Amino acid sequence: MKLSPQEQAMLNGNLGPGVRKAMEIVVALGRIFGARRLVKVESVQVAGVSYRNLGEAGLEFLNEWANQGARVRVPTTLNPAGIDLRAWREMGFSESFAHSQQAVVEAYRRFGIRPTCTCTPYLVGNAPGVGEHLAWAESSAVSYANSVLGARTNREGGPSALAAAITGRAAAYGLHLDENRRATLLVDVRCPVRATSDFGALGYLVGKAARNRVPYFVGLEVVGHGLPVPLLKALGAAMAASGAVALYHVAGVTPEADLPGILSPDHETLIVDDLRPAYDALNSDAHQIDLVWFGCPHAG
Repeated sequence: MKLSPQEQAMLNGNLGPGVRKAMEIVVALGRIFGARRLVKVESVQVAGVSYRNLGEAGLEFLNEWANQGARVRVPTTLNPAGIDLRAWREMGFSESFAHSQQAVVEAYRRFGIRPTCTCTPYLVGNAPGVGEHLAWAESSAVSYANSVLGARTNREGGPSALAAAITGRAAAYGLHLDENRRATLLVDVRCPVRATSDFGALGYLVGKAARNRVPYFVGLEVVGHGLPVPLLKALGAAMAASGAVALYHVAGVTPEADLPGILSPDHETLIVDDLRPAYDALNSDAHQIDLVWFGCPHAG
């Protein structure tokens, strides 16, 4: 892997132990995935915020890293926490858990991260442009950034995203590269897709079939150029949940859809002419509803 003089200095520890640790993570990931270089990232979205997931060991890890002088070099936002930081009492969380969760957010704040606590950073000022390299760790946000905004990011883990924020670098592999952004699955939509729930149902079906491939949708352009954010968000989030889709293209809508060669010549085709299988699968228990839960990214 070829490093610039500044990147090598980070790896050597010239900028402190906290930066060295971060660069070691970035370089190790690059070597695992065969990256030949690093790219400068314009912004980062960090996940791994809930104390229920991190525990005391995770909190100590963050504080130790921050104590080594590590600070973010690029605008960085934070994924949702394990509680509503303002209404945790009303929601029945214990004071001890709330205190620990607030300590996690404060630890991230020490790095210089904006404690946005949202999985839709593109709605709170972290909105990248076409072609910008990112290091985002949130499946629905990664899908939106790659597909709707035309930025470039892999689906990072919590530590790797934090390492990218501290170094301002990510390894150049996966969706950072042109060749991996070509669609390999043509999705021919032949049924009406109108409501937000329809886009979620479509995404559910396509995600299960696509897994981690890049879909290219035709048939949605009849809905109108420039689909509203909630519809595209629902489509991408569902594919990221039922599969592992981190990038999709919609003919006539998304920024890379009309690029020459964006659809691979040896692509497969998936015809979707009925959304009922998705609705049936997601509503298999048709009894009286006891609870409606709005979460990520629906309430974003």
